[in-house]
Amino acid sequence: MTTKAASIVEPSRSSLMTLEIIFKLKVRDVMTAAEKLITASRADTLRHVQKLMQEYHISGVPIAEDGRLFGLVSVDNILRALDFGYIEDTVEGRMTRNLIVLDADMPLTFALSWFERYKFGRFPVLDKNEKLVGIVTAGDVMNKILFEMNKEVNKMETDSAPAPSAPVAAASGRYYREFAIKKFDFEKGGSASNEIRRVLKERSLNPKLIRRVAIASYELEINLVAHSDGGKLSCYIGDDKIEIIAKDTGPGIPDVDLAMEEGFSTATDWIRSLGFGAGLGLPNVKRASDSFDIRSQIGLGTIVKATVFLEEGAFKSVQENDALDRR
Repeated sequence: MTTKAASIVEPSRSSLMTLEIIFKLKVRDVMTAAEKLITASRADTLRHVQKLMQEYHISGVPIAEDGRLFGLVSVDNILRALDFGYIEDTVEGRMTRNLIVLDADMPLTFALSWFERYKFGRFPVLDKNEKLVGIVTAGDVMNKILFEMNKEVNKMETDSAPAPSAPVAAASGRYYREFAIKKFDFEKGGSASNEIRRVLKERSLNPKLIRRVAIASYELEINLVAHSDGGKLSCYIGDDKIEIIAKDTGPGIPDVDLAMEEGFSTATDWIRSLGFGAGLGLPNVKRASDSFDIRSQIGLGTIVKATVFLEEGAFKSVQENDALDRR
């Protein structure tokens, strides 16, 4: 599966595809669901948990009863029990209790940032009622991304096959729309970028180009939600370019150069807990753009413009564009 994807999708296109997949996935999409979890109870012995690990080839066992998570036993816990001779003790007194957990509805980007930040091999996943609904490992994330990439590759192959009938003429002409973005409105975060993507698809633009614009618009929209006092996201489609502009009314960026460094973020712990603020937004926008400009004044606000240039004949059918892209 990985060989097939790598042989068909060139590196730059593959990177954009991976980012798009990561943006659309949530933790619940990649986790091992509760019904498939191997768990133990507080009354079980560490020896019992050790046998579970050996039998199912796992390195961590959640301790849960009736959906409530009490702790976790890892390989380190078992090794320590063997070294100090308390492997026959019950789990309750020896398990790890202070756990870092993920919410099932968090974006996958947040889970990725926590794997990097804490260097853990797994995170228990809870729902809004704090019930254990799954566990996510780095392997789960990688397998899901590869699976989704393979689906995209298969779709690209199907789309690029000769059409059985004449292609429908693509819509063209200039387009402009402005979206009002409210501060901390995470529930609607991404809706403007989804609308922009829909318009581009209706115009039968090349899928590679659509991905780039979608990444830029999504990141700028979320930045407005998470880091500004509210603002506007606009999209302009001309004959030779697509411009995405994010304009807010404050608070401004103290150090623009620092803000452009991957991993730097001024997000609060609350925003991070919602799955945002990993410090990749502006770098991703610049990476997806042909032209990038940012201007900011403390107390007044920030304007970011991302431009993607259109090649001649960009408003041809998807089939024609894919054929051109392969030349």
